[in-house]
Amino acid sequence: MGVRVANKIKLQSVDELLGVPEIAGTQEIEIIRIHAFPNHPFKVLDDDKMEILVDSIRENGILNPVIVRPDQTGNYEMISGHRRLHAAGIVGLEKIPAIVKEMSDDEAIIKMVDANIQREEILPSERAWSLKMKMDAMRRQGARVDTCSTECDKLGKKTAEIVGESFGLKERQVQKYIRITELIPELVEYVDMKKIAIAMAVDISYFDEQVQKWVYEYLKDNGFLKPVQVAALKEEKNLSKATQYDVISTLNAALPTKVESAKVSLSEKKLDKYFPSHYSSKERENIIIQLLEQWSESQEQ
Repeated sequence: MGVRVANKIKLQSVDELLGVPEIAGTQEIEIIRIHAFPNHPFKVLDDDKMEILVDSIRENGILNPVIVRPDQTGNYEMISGHRRLHAAGIVGLEKIPAIVKEMSDDEAIIKMVDANIQREEILPSERAWSLKMKMDAMRRQGARVDTCSTECDKLGKKTAEIVGESFGLKERQVQKYIRITELIPELVEYVDMKKIAIAMAVDISYFDEQVQKWVYEYLKDNGFLKPVQVAALKEEKNLSKATQYDVISTLNAALPTKVESAKVSLSEKKLDKYFPSHYSSKERENIIIQLLEQWSESQEQ
């Protein structure tokens, strides 16, 4: 019996994305001469995957060179390869193979995002900040020829669509992710931890910083935050002038009230007043049901 292999979509390699040769131009650069990309949105964590990467480099060396660009001090700025650089440092390497590319600031931002966002696993905050960085860079490039504010607005909408297409996202999805960058850091972390859904995060992002802090404290203390509660806050007309007490009251009031139990308990002592002592429990139950049916019919009439 043959095994059917599904067709896989071929993703571009980092070299293809950056337009660099596969081997030509590779240099051995001292690790201490390479610094991280400013405001790099991708987290470099000492997790299980980093441990695997460290073991691989220790055994085989660095198979794929990192991508850097020269800075004004004679050193280099990392474009793609922050995790490899970190792992190389753990192993104790003094130099790392690198491809040097001349790029403008905005070109470097775009290439850095394109190279790193193709990772299999990426946190919502990483995607949000990288999309924002790329969009801002593309807008600056467009603003060099489009100086009118109206044209810039049109460019912004077009840019979101273009950025989204390159990552398989719709324009609306790009805009939602970018709203995450308007959250306070504590709430962003909760989004990454999946304690806050993307849709709820977007709604909260429109609250001012102080209200966001109170919402975070409420979630931290109570362990939950429901969409209906956030919706209630959105309906508040003077939320910017609200106190913490007002915010907490609104959040609590939005929760559905508990319905009192409809269970009715009739003790044997109460029933003995109406039934002869020789009636069994089943006989009593049948009579009660018959009487309730008669009462129900009378109510309908």
